[in-house]
Amino acid sequence: MPLELKLNTPEMLKDPYPTYTRLRRDSPVAIMQRPLLGKTWVLTRYEDVVNAFNDPRFAHNRRTVTNEPSALDRWYVPKLIKAFQSNMLASDPPDHRRLRNLVQKAFTPGRVEEIRDTVVRVVNELLDAAEKKERVDLIADFALPLPLTIISMMMGVPEEDRFKFHEWTAELLDASTASPLKMMGQFANAYKLQRFFRKLIHTRRKQPSDDLLSALVQAEEQGDRLNEDELVSMIFLILLAGHETTVNLIGNGVLALLQHPDQLQKLRENPDLIVPGVEELLRYGNAVEQSAVHFATEDITLHGELIPRGGMVLLLISSANRDERAFPDPDKLDLARTPNRHLGLGMGAHFCLGAPLARMEGRIGIQTLVNRFPKLRLAIPEEELQWRSSITLRGLKELPVHLT
Repeated sequence: MPLELKLNTPEMLKDPYPTYTRLRRDSPVAIMQRPLLGKTWVLTRYEDVVNAFNDPRFAHNRRTVTNEPSALDRWYVPKLIKAFQSNMLASDPPDHRRLRNLVQKAFTPGRVEEIRDTVVRVVNELLDAAEKKERVDLIADFALPLPLTIISMMMGVPEEDRFKFHEWTAELLDASTASPLKMMGQFANAYKLQRFFRKLIHTRRKQPSDDLLSALVQAEEQGDRLNEDELVSMIFLILLAGHETTVNLIGNGVLALLQHPDQLQKLRENPDLIVPGVEELLRYGNAVEQSAVHFATEDITLHGELIPRGGMVLLLISSANRDERAFPDPDKLDLARTPNRHLGLGMGAHFCLGAPLARMEGRIGIQTLVNRFPKLRLAIPEEELQWRSSITLRGLKELPVHLT
């Protein structure tokens, strides 16, 4: 029998990796019960996760498999949450390619490189302000405002609205694996977000600007525009993915470096190490805990466990990235690790659209921080650090440090 997995217990949030090691050995296909959504099969081994990313028998859109209503179709579920079923992560060809084509030009390495000077400026402004404090929360004072500022500028989100958006989405994410009652309690935030997005859309329709939001409102690709649900869902996805992954890359990455002073010293002595180093911090720190939900398009038997047609499947990226079958000494941080075929940014057709942006922000942010503050250290005992309750993203609530 597969083991039943609970990802949001205090023990798992603090350190899930011993459990993942046991699952990969004894129960590579685990079971998890999700609020409102029900039974889910969880793949824990690297090879299985890679295969599932590329296996056409695993669809991203439930309606590819069945037209039966899902839990998200119920009358009391806010329209914004229903719209999640219209975004790129929940789409299959040809819809996925159509949606991705509309935005991918904004995130090519060349386009991202054009905003490098802006990223450098924001990094230094944030660290200038942080340096004046006796104790700094590296999440609230640096890791969060850096990517949130950049993606908001790219999207054209007014400065006064940026942190409200983050607060509402963070609470939704952190409640996503709580009790159904607590999840439903977050519906108010969903309605706030819905109004927030419609206000942005209305503004850009009346006053187009040189930003990605205006481009999406006016988007046309081979004569095809985004419908209202797709537009709302696309804005939500870009704003969310455009900052949350980088928040955790920087927060988890800096913590890992403080836990491994030998690697931190190597990075200070060899700045070029930041390029493979960020890849290793993505693998080791696991900013993204799991993939978007997949659905079996037919009965699939894996390691003796039957995943029925229509069954929900999660790919546990954080376990795959620590799989001893794929990475020698996987629980060791090695900034020079090569090869490093981690899955921290996904794989295949659903490889993270914002990967060039996340990598650049991570490299500039972490390198500048550790070089500028050679006495950087934790301000509280490591065992007092608290992790967010989201199982989609792995990140710290706070990271109190002394910079000098």
